[in-house]
Amino acid sequence: MKKALFISGGWEGHTPEAFTARYVAELSKFDFDCRCETDLACLTELDLATFDLIVPNWTMGEISPEQSKALRDAVHGGVNLGGFHGGMGDAFRGDVEFKWMVGGMFVAHPVIGEYEVSVTDPDHVIMQGMPAEFDYHSEQYYMLIDPGVHVLAETIYIWEGQSVPMPIAWIKHWGEGRVFYGGLGHELAEFDRCPAALDMNIRGLRWAAGDL
Repeated sequence: MKKALFISGGWEGHTPEAFTARYVAELSKFDFDCRCETDLACLTELDLATFDLIVPNWTMGEISPEQSKALRDAVHGGVNLGGFHGGMGDAFRGDVEFKWMVGGMFVAHPVIGEYEVSVTDPDHVIMQGMPAEFDYHSEQYYMLIDPGVHVLAETIYIWEGQSVPMPIAWIKHWGEGRVFYGGLGHELAEFDRCPAALDMNIRGLRWAAGDL
């Protein structure tokens, strides 16, 4: 049984606790034991080394230097990190070292509408069985990316006369810890319209935890 710690809060527009509940329900199908917290104080109060996976679901907000260090040290030591959309990609805007650990950061979403997601590494275990391409309707995140990440899926971002590939799911390592980020999932209804998006994120979290 894998143990996961979800920490939910920040901007309420992303309904963090509702998303956490959906992810917890999905992971429970794979025998995950999930603990849910709504206070960042848990990062310094709990023994983080007892978890296989930590999922910060905290759009924007602020994290103290002590809490950030506890999280980064835990991941560097072998506790794994996973997250999705703004809950990790737009968490703690002022914390550069957290962003470095994640591997990228949200900048804006000037495009909201229909776009195509393309799998870039179909052989990776996370992406096995996924459709090679699928349509998605939501915010299209424009990200700043650490060039050291391993991209699993991307979109083509067309804006102000440019057309550029934009990573939408990636993995990396932070010390001994595995890191997964998936950018899809602004509203829960999107997962009902596009099950592949939820499947990709769940498989990514499972990989990070060592379950795939």
